[in-house]
Amino acid sequence: PDASGRFIATTDPEKGNLRKIADENGLRSLPIPSGVGGRYSVLSPVGLLLAEVIGVSADEMLRGARDIHKRCSDAEVWKNPAYLFGVLLYIMEREEKRTMNVMVPYADGLKPCAEWFCQLWAESLGKLGTGLTPYPSLGTTDQHSQLQLWMEGPEDKVVIFIKVDDYGVDMEIPKVFHDMDGLNYLGGHTLSELIKAEQESTELALAKIKRPNMTISIPRIDAYHMGQLFHFFQMATAFTGFLYNVNPFDQPGVEEGKNFTYGMMGKKGFEAKKEEVEKAREKKMCWRV
Repeated sequence: PDASGRFIATTDPEKGNLRKIADENGLRSLPIPSGVGGRYSVLSPVGLLLAEVIGVSADEMLRGARDIHKRCSDAEVWKNPAYLFGVLLYIMEREEKRTMNVMVPYADGLKPCAEWFCQLWAESLGKLGTGLTPYPSLGTTDQHSQLQLWMEGPEDKVVIFIKVDDYGVDMEIPKVFHDMDGLNYLGGHTLSELIKAEQESTELALAKIKRPNMTISIPRIDAYHMGQLFHFFQMATAFTGFLYNVNPFDQPGVEEGKNFTYGMMGKKGFEAKKEEVEKAREKKMCWRV
């Protein structure tokens, strides 16, 4: 059966393997603007098509992105939240050697966003011997595994919280175990109250011992506000690249690894890379245990 009507390709408008496959097989396609790298493609057809497939409004995402773009286009740093975000982390790295940026959303639905931010931040800024090292975390889950490190470990981190004002759904904690002081205080509160209290408590505990942290608040997790959040981080990355005097839109450091892979897998034109791999293997020191 003809499968062409079941596929949509998101690819370069003119070149590349997927463009060739799409053209030869009559696949519908959405062009990715030239020069837009994968990590910046969330608000291009790459991300917007998938959003529409799962019922998320691409129009609302773009409306949110446009609105935050206006706010983040002010030349004055105190009026530009994306620029301020970059400036604060830049100062923390330059003056206090805090090179680690911990991204901690307090919502399971934002965990993929934190992971995407880490790629965006690391691949865009890690150049010419400089940059910031991000890693994702998840509140409240990782309070149990990482908070000890944030509180008393090396003073090389800035913790970035993302809190959500309205989770959209909630559940009241039942009033049970009335005679147990370790539990009865929770009865009558909601789960969202508990999560928000956990986030604020962690923030205050860090601040109390002068461990720097910041909080980004979003009203709710919906298409409009996710569009804002995605574009906020993209603009912040561009501004921070300017501060470090690096190009935040390329990734020269990943190309050599790709070239070695091409050589090892027999891609035409990369025979020299295969030879280089074989010579490196001869010199490689290994201990078997």
